[in-house]
Amino acid sequence: MVAPKLNRPLADRMRPRSLAEFVGQVQVLGSGKPLRAALESGQPHSLILWGPPGTGKTTLARLIAQNADAEFIALSAVMAGVKDVRAAIEQAQQHRAMKGRRTVLFLDEVHRFSKSQQDTFLPYLEDGTLIFIGATTENPSFELVSALLSRARVYVLRALPPAELEILLQRALVDRERGLGAFELTIDPAALSVLATAADGDARRALNMLEIAADLAIDGKIGEQQAREVASGTRRRFDKGGEQFYDQISALHKAVRGTDPDAALYWFCRMLDGGCDPGYLARRLVRMASEDVGLADPRALQITLEAGAAHDRLGSPEGDLALANAVVYLACAPKSNAVYVAFKEAAADVTTFGTLDVPLKLRNAPTRLMKQQGYGQGYRYAHDEPGGYVAGERYLPDEMPDRRYYRPVDRGLEIRIGEALARLRSRYNKDRSSGET
Repeated sequence: MVAPKLNRPLADRMRPRSLAEFVGQVQVLGSGKPLRAALESGQPHSLILWGPPGTGKTTLARLIAQNADAEFIALSAVMAGVKDVRAAIEQAQQHRAMKGRRTVLFLDEVHRFSKSQQDTFLPYLEDGTLIFIGATTENPSFELVSALLSRARVYVLRALPPAELEILLQRALVDRERGLGAFELTIDPAALSVLATAADGDARRALNMLEIAADLAIDGKIGEQQAREVASGTRRRFDKGGEQFYDQISALHKAVRGTDPDAALYWFCRMLDGGCDPGYLARRLVRMASEDVGLADPRALQITLEAGAAHDRLGSPEGDLALANAVVYLACAPKSNAVYVAFKEAAADVTTFGTLDVPLKLRNAPTRLMKQQGYGQGYRYAHDEPGGYVAGERYLPDEMPDRRYYRPVDRGLEIRIGEALARLRSRYNKDRSSGET
C-alpha cells in the first residue's frame, strides 16, 4: 500500500495529468471541437478560458503546454506586475533562442490586469514568442482589451454538474497514489450526493470538502451526517460585483416583468442565498414597480416601499419575507411601461429642442412689471372650466409640435386612465378644430 503525499491539498494532487483524466466541458473538449483538436495536435493557439472557479482552467492550460511540449510559465494577475511579465517574456525568448521551444504563458485572473498591462503581451503574441492563455471568471467582453481579444480565442467553461463531480470524488477515494485510496474509505451514496451538490459546480471545492469529510469518517466510512456537517455554511456561486450578480438581477427583473411569480421568487432567493445586500434588492424592486408595473397598479410602488421599510426595521432574515411579498405582488400585478416610455421620449425632446421659453400665458405674474410684459395673460384656470378641463388649451412651448408621450395600455388601472384621457382629448381636438375654422 502506497501512502499518498499529504503535503499538498487533495484538489491539487488530483489535478488531471492527461486529457483522458479530465472530466466535463464537452462543449469545448468534445470530439471535433477546436480546443480538443488543438490539444491533440500539439499546435495550440492563444486563448482565454472563461468560467467559474473550479472548472479546470488552470489544468487545461497545463495540459495544453504539456501536449505541445512547450515551456509553461504561470503567473497570477493578483500578485504579478509588468516586471514579472517582462521577466517571463525574457525567459520565453531564451527558450526560443537556445532550445527552440515554445512557451505557454498562463495568466490567472487576467481581468485583474489593467488595460495597459494587458497591452504588454500584444507584440509577443504577434511575433510568436508567447502562446498566451488567460483565465478569468469575468466576462472578457467587459474586462479585456479588444486588441487582446482579437488575438486570443475565448472558450467558455461551465460549472460541473453533480454527476460529474461525483465521478471526481469517487476517483479521489480509490486513487492510492494521489488520492485517499490508501485509507480504504467508503462513502454513503447520500453523502456523495450532498458533497457534489454543495460544491455548486466547483471541482476544487468538492475535493476540499471530501478531504475534510475523510477526517470525520467513522470506522472508515463517510456518512451523510459527516457530509452535511462539512457542507453546512457553503454558499452558491455569486459574485457581488461581477457578471453573475448582474445576470441574476436581470433574471429576477425579467421574471417579474414576465408575470412569473415562481421564477421571480427563485431568483430573489438565489441572490439572498449568495449574500446579496437585501437593501439593494429592495431598491431594485422599487425600480421594477415604477418601470414595469407603473400606473397599471399604483399600489405596487407603495407596497414595495413599505416592504423596504419593513426590512429596514426588522433586518434579515425576518424582513426578507416582506421583500418576498413585494416580489410576488410585482410579478402578479398588471404591467405597463407606458410612463417609462413616455419619460424617455420626453427626455429625448428636452435634448433635441434645447432651452425653449415657457409660453407667456403659463408664467406666474407676481409683480406689476411681469404683468406689463404679458405674463399670465390668456391663462384659463382649469378648476373654473367644465369638468375641470380646459378644452383646446396647449401647455407645451410654442416652438414644439404637439406630443403624446403617455399612451396608457389596456391593462389594470390604465384602462380607465386611457378611457378618461380619450374623452378629454376628444374635447380637446373638437375645440381646436372649431377654433381653426
